[in-house]
Amino acid sequence: MSRTESAGTAAAVTASADLFQDELHASVCDPVLDTMNFLNEVTHRYPHAISFAPGRPYDGFFDTEQIFVHMRRYLDHLVETGCSSGEIRDALFQYGPTSGRIRDLIADSLLKDEGIDVPPESIVVTVGCQEAMFLTLRALIPGPDDVLLVSSPCYVGITGAAGLLDIGLTAVAERPDGFSCDDLETALLVERDRGRRPRAFYVVPDHSNPSGTTMPLRTRHELLDLAARHDFLILEDSPYRLVSPGRQLPTLKSLDRERRVVHLGSYSKTLFPGARLGFAVADQIVADRRGGSGLLADELAKIKSMVTVNTSPLSQAVVAGMLLASDGRPSQLNTETSAHYEQAMHATLRRLDACFPDDVRAGLGVRWNTPSGGFFLAVDVPFTADNAALTRSAEEFGVIWTPMSYFYPQGGGERTLRLSVSYLTQADIAEGIDRLAGFITDQAAGSH
Repeated sequence: MSRTESAGTAAAVTASADLFQDELHASVCDPVLDTMNFLNEVTHRYPHAISFAPGRPYDGFFDTEQIFVHMRRYLDHLVETGCSSGEIRDALFQYGPTSGRIRDLIADSLLKDEGIDVPPESIVVTVGCQEAMFLTLRALIPGPDDVLLVSSPCYVGITGAAGLLDIGLTAVAERPDGFSCDDLETALLVERDRGRRPRAFYVVPDHSNPSGTTMPLRTRHELLDLAARHDFLILEDSPYRLVSPGRQLPTLKSLDRERRVVHLGSYSKTLFPGARLGFAVADQIVADRRGGSGLLADELAKIKSMVTVNTSPLSQAVVAGMLLASDGRPSQLNTETSAHYEQAMHATLRRLDACFPDDVRAGLGVRWNTPSGGFFLAVDVPFTADNAALTRSAEEFGVIWTPMSYFYPQGGGERTLRLSVSYLTQADIAEGIDRLAGFITDQAAGSH
């Protein structure tokens, strides 16, 4: 197309437009939204490629009939606790309380499985953890002089939510060996010198998305001490604990003695992703200027009433049935799944070792970490791992991955890719890593 034809096409589009993008909210132009859409587009364009991109649970464990079994179990529970037929009908058909119907069961489960001892009224049941993030950010960060800090690289959901809410964000870069409280403290002081108030710090302490790192116990205590000294809250998002092998380190919330942690939870990885059920544990006391007080959870519920009104009672019923089936210990329902993910991670690491022996690895400059659980690991490569490289990898080598740069809100990760091992069989993993090795070797040689 000539320049004249291109200009004519642009003029025609402009003339027929009902809206202009630059007149919409700035978040619609956020590169994060474009990159994730691009990744989905590549996945659909090359359906026969083996994809290490989706961070979703393996669906080989799902049984459709179990949905009805779990719902019936919850209904039986309501009968056993003395609910009338009208109350049971309302529990399924009506909107229900904004904060959620099953907070008591969630509180019981958190105590048994995670050592988090909080009253049910400090919990808000949300439409996935994403809504819990959105509500918490909206409540905690009221103005342009307040700032959210995030451990970087970080989950794109938190940066996307911050963008939608026009919230200022400062990235605290992880070191090669993980997160450092010294770096966070430096960032806090810099923000204060700029006249801004560091309000909260978001982190995934266990088997994080995207890097797979886990925060040591000593660092967890240091972070809680830092939050108390500098008066900020910690937003703890840790969905991969109960689908990871072995004994897990204590959650930040279970170690929290000064109500410094808002715990953001999800049942998508552990129980039932299609239920879209999450929650926020917000037991912080909120006082008004007239001497009254309540919980932060109450404030989140107010916001939720204007966003989603309530969380699906059907989703709550199914998840409640699953919690009842395990006597409040969903970890027991995940014994087989956590073993599957452990085997998938080990299979991936073994195949990487086989495809890149020490001498080859050193010669190419390829490195990867060895997460102790979760879905993800990071691979450093000797070339720019961008959308163009991803397209070539999918088209010519039949393997898809995620550019790690997607997860750096303020730049970084240009020569690293993320692999998700959760959704693939071991046969697919072996074949996929073979294809990936072929791509990395070819791309590193500069043949394209």
